[in-house]
Amino acid sequence: MKSLYKKIACCFLLSAALLMQSCSLEESNPAGFNKENLATSTEGYETLINQCYFALERYFYGASDWMSLTEGDTDLWTYKANQSTSYTEWFWFFAGTSPNTTYTNNWWNGTYDGIGSCNEAIALGDLPPYPTEEERNSRIAEARFLRAIYYFNAVEQFGGVTMLTKPETTVNFSPTRTDPMTIYKEVILPDLRFAAEWLTVGTHATTTTPTKKAALGFLAKACLQTYEYESTEYLQEALDTALKLITDSESGGGKYNTYMYPSYSEVFEESNNWENKEALWKHRWYAGTDGHGSSNGNYKLNRNDECFLCDINKFGAREDNQETRLTWEGCVSGNFMPTQHLLSLYVQNDGTLDPRFHQSFTTQWDANKNYSWDESAVHMYDKHESVIGKTVNKGDLAIRFIMPQDEDYESEKQNEHNSGYLLVDYKQVYNNEKKHVSMNYSYTNTVGNYKDDGTNENLFRYYYPSLNKHNSSRYYVANASKKRNGNLNATFMMRMSEVYLIAAEADIYVNGGANAPKYINKVRTRAEANPLTGSVTIRDVLDERGRELCGEYCRFYDLKRTGMFKNSDYLTNTHPDLARFFNPNYALRPISTTFTATIINGSEYQNPGY
Repeated sequence: MKSLYKKIACCFLLSAALLMQSCSLEESNPAGFNKENLATSTEGYETLINQCYFALERYFYGASDWMSLTEGDTDLWTYKANQSTSYTEWFWFFAGTSPNTTYTNNWWNGTYDGIGSCNEAIALGDLPPYPTEEERNSRIAEARFLRAIYYFNAVEQFGGVTMLTKPETTVNFSPTRTDPMTIYKEVILPDLRFAAEWLTVGTHATTTTPTKKAALGFLAKACLQTYEYESTEYLQEALDTALKLITDSESGGGKYNTYMYPSYSEVFEESNNWENKEALWKHRWYAGTDGHGSSNGNYKLNRNDECFLCDINKFGAREDNQETRLTWEGCVSGNFMPTQHLLSLYVQNDGTLDPRFHQSFTTQWDANKNYSWDESAVHMYDKHESVIGKTVNKGDLAIRFIMPQDEDYESEKQNEHNSGYLLVDYKQVYNNEKKHVSMNYSYTNTVGNYKDDGTNENLFRYYYPSLNKHNSSRYYVANASKKRNGNLNATFMMRMSEVYLIAAEADIYVNGGANAPKYINKVRTRAEANPLTGSVTIRDVLDERGRELCGEYCRFYDLKRTGMFKNSDYLTNTHPDLARFFNPNYALRPISTTFTATIINGSEYQNPGY
């Protein structure tokens, strides 16, 4: 007889993941061991509940590339240095080439592995001998919450998918797809309502296990998302649910344990990470001498910190080494570069910077080795030859990116060709008129092949503000020589500040926006940004979500919900480099052809455009 763990592992087989949902135990089982028997004890049922998390941890929030599916191909991010030849499925809508139709395979399989596990736990929930119905329902609510999350992401990534709500025992080689609104009505919203009723309140230390406030937060989020499908049926529920959390937070959090930090800077302080009060739902991996909590391997934990750092090691005063990798500002270079549009969102109407900019983005780095400017580097970075031989000692400022709104911008500019550190000006990297990254550069100090006619490659574009929300100095060192380090920090799937922005958007739809300024300004005043005046539009909310929530698994869904993917107009005005590759079909990802090749109706099942 195969063990339960082998049976769990076999759920990654595609046919089992979708068509049979979750692997059944052997037909011939002389020991009488099956999941029904397992569920007759509370300890055994806990094993079934734990299985529901397996795919979530392996493929979704915090895992490799999930950030790309939720934040990539949007107005906020371009590929590092604005290159359009790599990771085209993540950042460039395939860049005009034939779409990759297999890159979604892990999420497709993981979704149905997770749904299958949830369906089994839900179906067997009446068997374990819990002492009270409240305790029983709280455990079933975990499975129903997770099923809602799997389906929410599946619908928003793939559109109508096969809706399965019970354990499957047969293989269907001609699956049908259910339209998104039906899945919202029959699974996502009912599951979240059940979870909101029966999940426990938890504490600020609760991690991974969803709580009441997580269910309410995602219920408000899911209700709002239905607006994407031209439905207004659930907008009042979105607003009412958001207001439950807002009322609780503003009255001390006594009912749902909600909280919003009084200052934006506190949200992402590492000292607040593990017991973050603002997070409605967070996940933290564990690794230690007695085991680890990652199904990926003990160094593939939270991967978000690897997404955003610019290529600072291209400059000679920096090197990629293990010592630096373990510090808050050290990491492998990432693939996400802020667009001109994202940075422009932080420029307020009075010309000052929203304080969240310098709190959310790192713009300067110290040397981690001793360095002396040589002639080649001086010419490459447009320095005067007087800089040749200048030294940068370990610990000295090595690279600084300056914004035109910085108080010392003019004085820094005056010294840009003479400074002993690499000074990178926003205007060297970004073009406000064309709303893109400048790929070419005109040299001031023309030497050799470095010209002033704008034909040279822009070498400054490799250095840009780097989102630091996911930075860490807590690592599990799996293999120091290979720089394999697992990030032990938690990732936040949803925060309280988003609830205010959900309320603002829902209020516009429901009440014409009468109260929207109050909700949006709660977020802005907390950040010490200038409050908005006058009426608030959907575009105002969308822009505020960009400032507050960039890099937090939201933007792809935001653009879909607000209609910005119906045509290319919005991207033409915000990210024209991406707009040239836009196709409305790409608002849905391709269903992996690894799957469609195994079913009879594969071509019919596939999304349009692939």
